[in-house]
Amino acid sequence: MKILDAHNHWMPPDVAEHTTFFKFGWSDSDALLKAMDTARIERAVLLYPSSDAHVKMGGWGKVCEVYNPAIAAQVKQHPDRFIGAGIIPADSPKSMAAEVDRIKDLGLSCLSLSSSYDGRFLDEDVFAPVLERAEKHGLPIFVHSQIINPIGFERVKDPLLMPVLEFLMDVSMCSGRLMMSGTYAKFPKLKFVFAHFAGVMPFVFDRLDSTYTMLRGRNYVKDLGQLPSEIMRNIFVDTSGVKSPTMIRMALETFGASQILWGSDYPAQKDMIQSIRTVQSIEATDSERKLMLGGNLLKVLG
Repeated sequence: MKILDAHNHWMPPDVAEHTTFFKFGWSDSDALLKAMDTARIERAVLLYPSSDAHVKMGGWGKVCEVYNPAIAAQVKQHPDRFIGAGIIPADSPKSMAAEVDRIKDLGLSCLSLSSSYDGRFLDEDVFAPVLERAEKHGLPIFVHSQIINPIGFERVKDPLLMPVLEFLMDVSMCSGRLMMSGTYAKFPKLKFVFAHFAGVMPFVFDRLDSTYTMLRGRNYVKDLGQLPSEIMRNIFVDTSGVKSPTMIRMALETFGASQILWGSDYPAQKDMIQSIRTVQSIEATDSERKLMLGGNLLKVLG
């Protein structure tokens, strides 16, 4: 069975050295390839984990200048192992669309965007040119949770609760806002892949529908044309290294096997093998497992 990883990380050393968290162990491509070989992973998408490098490097433009060509070089060096995702200069609206063009020219296959940037989510008008160019070029968007000042950070700065809860709430809010803004409908050919099962979405599908129905009855919320759950079942989500069969089963019930991509979240999560075994062990058909472990990523990438 072909196994493809939809959520992996490699940080160029010239970027990693300017971060607070990613200096050690995130720039070792040999270790990454060895881990992939051990777990029998054929190829992996290299995503940006979101970091504070832009603060120390003088802005997102400087990070893009280093990061995108470095990822392209890794892909060129290992074309049968790595799939590259480029990043945008989120603090320079006038340059973002042009950077998407450059990402395409560099031979990268997708975009790696954070769920928010300084409190601005991807449904805001400033990001519309990015989404337009991504759809034009056929570049799917992999949405990683924002780890720098995620939603709720101004109230809680706990070193455990922030990554467990606030990171996931940020990606949850992003996926929900894209629905409420009509962005999914506006860009019907654009594929979104949300890390961590799109946050808490699998837990709140029932509440989304029941609350929407109640509020529509009083005209408190606009008509979406469909139940929220029906809209959200068109997005893709990745497993982000979970080893809980319950989580996979819930995602299957929520999104269906055709929308779930296995992802390791390496090196944040190092046990690739157990994460793969979790998908292999759950009650599902062989064709459904093949979709989750690689087939869906091929579909996303076109």
